[in-house]
Amino acid sequence: MAGADLFARFGRTFDPGAVLFREDEPGDTMFVIQQGQVRITKTGREGPKTLAVLGAGEFFGEMAILNSKPRTATAEAITPLRVLEIDAKMFSQMIVSNTEIAVRLITKLARRLDSANELIEVLMHRDPKARVILGLSRQAEMVGEQQEDGSVLVPIQRAELAAEIGLTEEETDEVVKRLSRLKIVAATEHGYVVSDVGRLAEFLEFLEMREKFGDA
Repeated sequence: MAGADLFARFGRTFDPGAVLFREDEPGDTMFVIQQGQVRITKTGREGPKTLAVLGAGEFFGEMAILNSKPRTATAEAITPLRVLEIDAKMFSQMIVSNTEIAVRLITKLARRLDSANELIEVLMHRDPKARVILGLSRQAEMVGEQQEDGSVLVPIQRAELAAEIGLTEEETDEVVKRLSRLKIVAATEHGYVVSDVGRLAEFLEFLEMREKFGDA
């Protein structure tokens, strides 16, 4: 009942494709996802880059409250979306009155920093195969859904994956096809199914060894 009361006070719903806020806009609220997924993008020299795909339990938009600066990225609903929209006053009250929320915030901000560093590492690789593998591994860790057979569903579409790792959709598809032939990754209408995340990491190590010894 408490959850229903909370949504009645702060809840909002969005259709797929709806933009919750845009980069460089002023902002004084943050959002907590109750259901659905949100894509966070930032504009670069080559167009929008996907920074993250967030799911239920995640929050975003808090930096506009913390530093009183314009939005640093754009947030768009990928699926039907239910969120709580919290303003600066309520956010401050939550932090002051609830130590657990404060700790969760610090923990998530630290994870965001790690995630940003990981994305930089992905984009530094010139090899498209390495970019796809690192991109899929990163998304599997962030939003991967464990399946009954032990595989992991990565709920990201080809356009989103390609944008995140700085490749064209065609380049991304070529690598995925190779991984599919090796029975490591399969493309589905719901995203990518990684049969074994460990094998994905091992294949990347194999590629890096070949590059290191000039046998790529």
